[in-house]
Amino acid sequence: MSSLSNQERKRLRQIGHALHPVVMLGSQGLTEGVIEEANRALNDHELIKVKVSGEDRELRAALMQELVEKTGAEIVQQIGKIVLLYKKAAKQNQHLSNLIRFAHLAK
Repeated sequence: MSSLSNQERKRLRQIGHALHPVVMLGSQGLTEGVIEEANRALNDHELIKVKVSGEDRELRAALMQELVEKTGAEIVQQIGKIVLLYKKAAKQNQHLSNLIRFAHLAK
């Protein structure tokens, strides 16, 4: 997967600022259900926020990295327990894609 340029990353962070977490990893960790939901959300929205609960920083980082590997997404930004993920959809949905819906925020 190609890495995002600084300009693309900045644009995605601007859009991501308006988003709320749509996937949450809880005490069960990274289950098949969570991976399926993250894949569905990435296919629909392309840019999503994921919240990883827990106090162990290394464990959260490992869970985030494993989620990235299993979904094929790329980390745009990580702040505390929230990670912003991006994965280009094969076919953009005009009504669901956060890149289209919030394009006016990225200038």
